[in-house]
Amino acid sequence: MPQMAPMSWILLFLFFSFMLLMINMLNYYLFNPSFKISKESKNMVIKNNNWKW
Repeated sequence: MPQMAPMSWILLFLFFSFMLLMINMLNYYLFNPSFKISKESKNMVIKNNNWKW
């Protein structure tokens, strides 16, 4: 089995790096988070736990 030429390795690296960047950018810009803000969340009671060992 012949070895791959160094140019092929560079092209493969560039191709997969480009694909990784494109997938990450699409995931970032196409993801639409939905934040539910209600009046109840503003009046949250913080429970303070004091651990005694």
